[in-house]
Amino acid sequence: MWGTSSAPTDRKHTTITNLPSSIVLIIPPPPSFRFTPPPTIRYPSIPATIIFQPERDRRICGSGSIMLGVFSGSIVPPPGELVAAGNRTPSPKITGEALVRRFIDSTTGAISARVGDEVHLAFTHHKESLLLPRWFAVKDEIFCLFEGALDNLGSLMQHYGLAKSANEAVLVIEAYKALRDRAPYPASHMVGHLSGSFAFIVYDGSTSMLFVATDQFGKVPLYWGITADSCVAFADDADLLKGACGKSLASFPQGCFFSTAVGELRSFENPKNKITAIPAEEEEIWGAKYQVEGPAVLLAPK
Repeated sequence: MWGTSSAPTDRKHTTITNLPSSIVLIIPPPPSFRFTPPPTIRYPSIPATIIFQPERDRRICGSGSIMLGVFSGSIVPPPGELVAAGNRTPSPKITGEALVRRFIDSTTGAISARVGDEVHLAFTHHKESLLLPRWFAVKDEIFCLFEGALDNLGSLMQHYGLAKSANEAVLVIEAYKALRDRAPYPASHMVGHLSGSFAFIVYDGSTSMLFVATDQFGKVPLYWGITADSCVAFADDADLLKGACGKSLASFPQGCFFSTAVGELRSFENPKNKITAIPAEEEEIWGAKYQVEGPAVLLAPK
């Protein structure tokens, strides 16, 4: 049985409780350019709250800032190469909480989800490309933020037994579940089967695992960095992270994935090839650049 309740907050909201554990929550692109925010929705089985912000003018985030994920150090240990980059060139930073608040307060039509005190996910449909839409889905305590489009979506939906109404975010959740439940199924195979332009963030609330990946051509940019309180942040807007992470910042390498289950960056095309972090030049905004070693070399986009 569904129920609603109220909770103290700085704006009116509604909490939906007692939903079945198999619920699929999908936030699709709006039918028109103007996004009308519904009430807050709280996912019941884990402490996650999805907050819908009304439209407002952008003041801090750049026009490309549309997707953000912030994870505490207890979920994702800060990458050593980014820590070292920040130590080499100290620069101003802010906390993960302040970064999320900056995004929400300055982004038109912002939507955010908080999972406990360790995970924040946020995005907007404002000014999204028709060819590279953003999707947010939740199923079985698995959260997915997806930007882009898959060329082989139809065949993959058939493979995973999904309905025709499913989208890329739901598909990635199903692919991740197959990876998680069919060990030792290689993570590189799961991402390697995806064809198209994409960047996605998957967080599994049942295992506290994180999985992040981008396509092999870097058609959807993604960046990651470390905040003042050692949170690891991912975003598709470099300027947003630069103001929060200082020099502890890098472009996420194309054709690669990061999994807390694996514990490191890997190329899904060449999973056995080592990925090396190269210190960036002083004048660059990056603290480091990543390079996949071996015959096939992929460089993170500039």
